[in-house]
Amino acid sequence: MTAPSLLSPALRNYPWGSRTAIPAFLGQQPDGKPQAELWFGAHRAAPSLLPDRPGHPDLAAAITADPVTELGEASLAAHGPELPFLLKLLAAEQALSVQVHPTRKQAQHGHDREEAAAVPLDAPHRTFKDRNHKPELLCALEPFEALCGFREPARTAELLDALAVSELRRWSAVLRSRPAHEALSRTLRAALCAPERLMRTVSAALPRLTASPGPWNNTAAAYTAVAKDFLCDPGLLAALLLNHVRLDAGEALYLGAGVPHAYLRGTGVEIMANSDNVLRCGLTDKHVDTVLLADIVDCTPMTPAIMRPTPTGLTGETQFCSPAKEFVLSRLETGTEAVSVTDPGPQVLLCLAGHVRLTPGPTLSRGAAAFVPAGSPCEVTGAGAVLYRARVPMGTAS
Repeated sequence: MTAPSLLSPALRNYPWGSRTAIPAFLGQQPDGKPQAELWFGAHRAAPSLLPDRPGHPDLAAAITADPVTELGEASLAAHGPELPFLLKLLAAEQALSVQVHPTRKQAQHGHDREEAAAVPLDAPHRTFKDRNHKPELLCALEPFEALCGFREPARTAELLDALAVSELRRWSAVLRSRPAHEALSRTLRAALCAPERLMRTVSAALPRLTASPGPWNNTAAAYTAVAKDFLCDPGLLAALLLNHVRLDAGEALYLGAGVPHAYLRGTGVEIMANSDNVLRCGLTDKHVDTVLLADIVDCTPMTPAIMRPTPTGLTGETQFCSPAKEFVLSRLETGTEAVSVTDPGPQVLLCLAGHVRLTPGPTLSRGAAAFVPAGSPCEVTGAGAVLYRARVPMGTAS
């Protein structure tokens, strides 16, 4: 039986990342670069290291060498010889791209099509990096802002009217007169093809709406911040169609296939299926395929459901319940009494506060993580510490 091991994350520097949040979390001095994500997992693009194992392998290599020991029979049978989830610490200083993720079937077909066309995995126009879908859940560690899902068309028409931009009157008319799916699809296409002049006009109108009394102040303020970062990006106009969501610390959002979304500001723990398949609608200098996007995006209006954790029955633990079959995320406040987190599947344990002792295994301080192989006995102790626990939803802790 392999004991729990330290897990050294892979740092991802993206332009939207915070220059201070992750260094502060890790107790390090900022280097002046935007640090966007820490990846705790085995994604082939940036697998985490296992520094206290012989040879210091990365987690992906360790799983390839002995998938049964690392993953367990049940996870291996359900998800194949890879860690089914990827856990991240995400810190956004400006908006991420407006994006959607494919279904598993769409990902498989798209990946096979690009492989047959010999499109390199690192090509700028490559969309499907793997054959997996990418449901994801983000839990806010501080007040967090996001855009999520299409707003009801009539409500968006009210927002556009409040902006008082004459060129948007046709969009409002479509949103009020057409069936919801058609109205949103047509308006999204118009947004992504809009001229730069319209983007500048809308950017100028947003601060006026922010300063005006009424129901759109906070939403307009969020869009105003986006416009400062992406003045002439059509993603700004696409973003006008999406719900503005504010999360308090401890609240979460779940995002399924086809749901357009963009994180705006804040720090959170994010968990997703082990995939990097993203179709972007804007707010980015990366590839945008509007034709493929039309096939993937779900133009059904929705009201985002803000999730709050519920007790699991394990002392000190609460859990976010989602329909994802690849992952479950829970928050564990540890105490002086040992609590068993032994599980039949693989786990990643991430310390968010205090010091957590794993028995057997290392002691984790703030920002440190461990990989717990399937079935490996593991108890945790640490008065006042906070641990986030990622695992495969096929059993409960013993």
